[in-house]
Amino acid sequence: MPVVRALMVRRYPAHPLLGVGALLFDEGRVLLVERGRPPLAGEWSLPGGLVETGERLEDALVREVWEETGLRVETGSIATVFERIMLDEAEGCEYHYVLIDFYCTLLGGDLRPGDDSRRVGWFALDSLEKLSLTAGTREVIEACCSHPPMHPYVSRP
Repeated sequence: MPVVRALMVRRYPAHPLLGVGALLFDEGRVLLVERGRPPLAGEWSLPGGLVETGERLEDALVREVWEETGLRVETGSIATVFERIMLDEAEGCEYHYVLIDFYCTLLGGDLRPGDDSRRVGWFALDSLEKLSLTAGTREVIEACCSHPPMHPYVSRP
């Protein structure tokens, strides 16, 4: 799907859009990407993106992390479910995402910004307040550093 069409479908959605995010921790650091496209261009967040129709959550996350960071990961347990609702100036729902964040393990790859990220990097947990993070990102990271997973796996019939 061309980028312009994808952005138009995301704005003013008929229903919430499902996304996934990766929590990758390494020696007191977390992996973050600087968003390169609207919404939230220029802000830092967890690597991730939308789940495509017919794609399993874990496969979507592996794909998105690869596309945004050049890293190969393995998904672990669910860390949290995060809802982002962004209203326009008239209080209409311009964006609505339900994001399932997973703990991930780094398998390899070469760190580099990807298709829709400007920059990517590892950041010390105590330096997050210096970054322009998307709303709620710092709280999710801090909570997931100190709490066990909310659910160990995805249930499927």
